[in-house]
Amino acid sequence: MHRVEDGIGDPDMHPLGTEVTWQTAEPPDPSQFPNGKSVRYRGNEAQGRTPDIQPIGGGRTFQNWTEERLGEDDNRPLKELPFPIGWKREIRRKQERCIIMKTSWESWKEEKRRSARQFRSKASETLQYVEVWRSTLQTIGGHFGTGIQSYFSFLRFLVLMNLVTFLLVGGFIVIPNILFEALNLEPSASTSHSQVLGNRTCLNYNPNPQGLERYYTFIMDILMGTGFMELTYMFYGFYKNTAVNLTAFSYNIPLAYLTTTLLYFLLILVWTVIRSVRGFKQSLLNEDASLSNYSNKVFAGWDFCMSDQNIIQLKQKGIRYELKVDLEEEKMARKHAERTMSQRAGIYILRIFLNLFILCLIGGAFYCIYLSTLVSQELLTENTVKGNFFLELLVGYLPSIVITAANFILPAIFSILIKWEKYTLSWEIRLTLIRCVFLRFASLGMLLYSLWNQITCDGNPDENKCKHCGYNSDVYQCWETRVGQEMYKLMIFDFLTVLVVILLVDFPRKMMIDHCSCKLIHLWGQQEFLVPQYVLDIIYGQTVCWIGTFFSPMLPLLNTVKYFIIFYMKRLTLTTNCRLADRTFRASSANFFFLLVLLLGLALSWVPILYSIFVITPSKACGPFRGQASIWSTIPTTIQTLPTVAQDFFLFIGSQAFAVPFFCFTCVIMVFLIALGNSYGKLVKELKKQLQMEGTDKHFLVKQITRLSKANN
Repeated sequence: MHRVEDGIGDPDMHPLGTEVTWQTAEPPDPSQFPNGKSVRYRGNEAQGRTPDIQPIGGGRTFQNWTEERLGEDDNRPLKELPFPIGWKREIRRKQERCIIMKTSWESWKEEKRRSARQFRSKASETLQYVEVWRSTLQTIGGHFGTGIQSYFSFLRFLVLMNLVTFLLVGGFIVIPNILFEALNLEPSASTSHSQVLGNRTCLNYNPNPQGLERYYTFIMDILMGTGFMELTYMFYGFYKNTAVNLTAFSYNIPLAYLTTTLLYFLLILVWTVIRSVRGFKQSLLNEDASLSNYSNKVFAGWDFCMSDQNIIQLKQKGIRYELKVDLEEEKMARKHAERTMSQRAGIYILRIFLNLFILCLIGGAFYCIYLSTLVSQELLTENTVKGNFFLELLVGYLPSIVITAANFILPAIFSILIKWEKYTLSWEIRLTLIRCVFLRFASLGMLLYSLWNQITCDGNPDENKCKHCGYNSDVYQCWETRVGQEMYKLMIFDFLTVLVVILLVDFPRKMMIDHCSCKLIHLWGQQEFLVPQYVLDIIYGQTVCWIGTFFSPMLPLLNTVKYFIIFYMKRLTLTTNCRLADRTFRASSANFFFLLVLLLGLALSWVPILYSIFVITPSKACGPFRGQASIWSTIPTTIQTLPTVAQDFFLFIGSQAFAVPFFCFTCVIMVFLIALGNSYGKLVKELKKQLQMEGTDKHFLVKQITRLSKANN
């Protein structure tokens, strides 16, 4: 009989790390394992042989591993290696001996490589100290967990994105126009007005107020974006269609306006995709139920960064809730399997009926948005509400009010109806979020559709209004500015809604709960901090900003200030008014779902902008593209002014001779990536199966140890 002590790499080591006394001198035979296929992955350890040097894994010894690493990947820092400090010291000594044996040139390269790695490490550590809201996010994560921290981290990401967008727009569009006007540089017309000289009605655009104005006009112009606001750098119509001749080159303002728009959209797309890929990797690791979902929650689900005792108790409740959700899902799956055909048919019929009812509600909301947009535009155009401050403000913000009301009322109805559809708890959350996302984006799309219908006369029986100028110039002399005003009002109203809810709903609710003994108020309960709902709110606001940036270049700056204020207001209401939500959204820590919705919002914002660039005739009385057949025609017009070689190059890129081979090459690359992804997917499946077999073998070993321990006692 022999005794096995605690240690690393011991072949007879108990899997749970305890001291074991065997009745016999021989360890269990690996051939007795339930899964014999896993033996080959264990190497010397699985065969019961004691190696000369402690094994690292997969049958490799420490010496073999260090030789492989020094020969293949000797640039990897030691702190990234998941091994004890003694092994790292041995690796360091072997690396130093190898450096001594190298030539002077190789030693110099190795030294420079290490210096560069240390510089990058020091630079990353230094940048962490200047990271925006770093300590605040750490405090929120320590007191409320990483789930709520993900909301504020996502909000910081949007703040930085809007700031970078404004720097691009300001650096290439706003600031050059300000400098050219301040320096009184001589401009030269970049487009011809020959297309509009035949009809002077297309050139009628004068937003300056006429006559005596009332005292509230200044406030109304700020809230509505009309009057003097139209003659500022806030809106599209103020920018000129000129090219300023400098000493070395000519700065074309329309070209800079268009290319900057395409540039920041491309930058946002790449930035968001990179961040979403990282989140997707984390979601695959955190939300894959095939890898022992219960054991991950029990042994690896705790958040050790929390310090507050109350938050620790809430976290314990959250873990219990997740386990409860898993058990209820399994219970629902068993019930679903036990249902008869008639019961399943009844549930499916009920779901179809409820979904049709939900579609009717969404359709009614769309009709209300469409009708409110028509009424608002007609009343503002006819000046029937001019002179009444509150009535004019109500009419101007009528589409925004209807959209906000729909986004507030319908999600509450969705959460009630989902209970009757007999889904699991996780599917209830997912379907509710999907419906809310569809409602928000589709309501915004309906607003844009109603605007475009009036601009292009598609919804007007008198289409003669659009024949002369290409758009409804009688109502929309500068239709780009009108679209920018609608997005401007949506952003202002969304910001005011957030402030009103926090100041007039959340704070009084908290005070009533603390100081009032009414049972009805306590039944209402304390406000929950709903991470998914709040994230959808800021994604909706970001989508509005993206749509309006082309028509109002200063919106990214306003959105940066807006989210900056919302960050502190939400932090204040979190610490004073709210409690953690009863239902935990599992993907909140990974942020993949939120970034996916953000990408959908980005794709939605492309539709009206690309439609404006390629299809609709730009306003002939305002803006940098006045006099052009379309906004995109600025590109071929600019190409014609380039030298012959450059013209031939750009014409070749736009021809079929380049497009067809490029498309074929892209298809080949796509097929290769798909095949590579499939091969990786098969490998991942094999590894998952291997992990499951390893778990079965561990259960077998535990049973053997228990049996031998009882026999020994």
